[in-house]
Amino acid sequence: MNEKNPIREQMHSMGRRARAAAREMARADSQQKNQALSSVARSLREQAQAILAANALDVKRAKESGYDAAFIDRLTMTNKTVELMALGLEQIISLSDPIGHIGEYRKQASGIMVAQMRVPLGVIGIIYESRPNVTIDAAALCLKSGNAVILRGGSEAIESNTFLAKLIQGGLLEAKLPADSVQVVSTTDRAAVGEMITMTDFIDVIVPRGGKSLIARLMAEARVPMIKHLDGICHTYIDADADISLAIKVCDNAKTQRYSPCNAMETLLVNQAIAARVLPELCKIYQDKGVELRVDALTRKTLEAVGFKNLVNAQEEDWSTEYLAPILSIKTVASLDQAIEHIEQYGSKHTDAIITQNQANADRFLREVDSASVMVNTSTRFADGFEYGLGAEIGISNDKLHARGPVGLEGLTSLKYVVMGHGEIRS
Repeated sequence: MNEKNPIREQMHSMGRRARAAAREMARADSQQKNQALSSVARSLREQAQAILAANALDVKRAKESGYDAAFIDRLTMTNKTVELMALGLEQIISLSDPIGHIGEYRKQASGIMVAQMRVPLGVIGIIYESRPNVTIDAAALCLKSGNAVILRGGSEAIESNTFLAKLIQGGLLEAKLPADSVQVVSTTDRAAVGEMITMTDFIDVIVPRGGKSLIARLMAEARVPMIKHLDGICHTYIDADADISLAIKVCDNAKTQRYSPCNAMETLLVNQAIAARVLPELCKIYQDKGVELRVDALTRKTLEAVGFKNLVNAQEEDWSTEYLAPILSIKTVASLDQAIEHIEQYGSKHTDAIITQNQANADRFLREVDSASVMVNTSTRFADGFEYGLGAEIGISNDKLHARGPVGLEGLTSLKYVVMGHGEIRS
């Protein structure tokens, strides 16, 4: 006899209900979806103190379990956090609804008219850690794009996520949409994740939002397709034809504006023709801000010649390390070709930038660097759905299929062909 597996039964039940809800969401109109989002925004503001009380239980348990200060900071919600979630919902309401949009019809020789329609992906599974605001952000994007979603947050945020899910479901019901279109996994058992990532009958795509260890596990075990990125090893290359002051301003921002996001610069590449003019001033800024500099031999020579100390010799593994911390690898290169080769060998295909006034070099960089975002004369920190005008993002993908770069509403949709005929038959 087969032994009962309660986690599998729970997850499959959620999957069946999500699949049924997805059919209703696919035909929901924009007014209904916006009404649901508006209701949730109102509830967030009205229930702010209750939300913070639920979150306080999570924070208390996390502190007792010995989580570090950075983790506690990500987990902790405030009145400002709640208001930002509400404002985020209102921003998503203002976005154009992509669902049902049909592109231009093309008449074929046979007489048929062919176009493509934008449609939801179906059921999305989102697996994330610590930050409870992801529950609202992810649910809202899935809702607006006509999808159903199963949310599996970290066990450390179970009280916060469960409370927020009830607010979302209340908004759905008020708009006469199925509450099962947004479900939060109620168990903290990690076996639930193992079930989600193999539920090909019920889930169309998984979006992981978490640390490298989580995503590596999912890459190894998942059978459901994923939209994800593993590393954010972002480079900035200062070309021989760079504007010095612009390079210093941009590279300072790319590293030090915030250290922990995946779009922060981790490796600085500098053309040897300009190194002595740009590195001393830029590296003084870094050291004044407490950034540890891990340098190659040529960079060390340039900096020590003007009195720099406390430099660390870069090791081979530094070039392929995502620090997410005040640490920066610096390499002096002979040419644009060498910079591109370095990025190809060590990069993670996330975000890479060139600083140059040479348009031919900029064009080569844009064409040849195989990353989800490539930039000219600006900070890698702009690799973000909001900054790209997507309104919000569900994550960033460095895959080439199905979505690439920041994934907004359109990234949560697909296309199908629609054909209009007038009785034509194929001969």
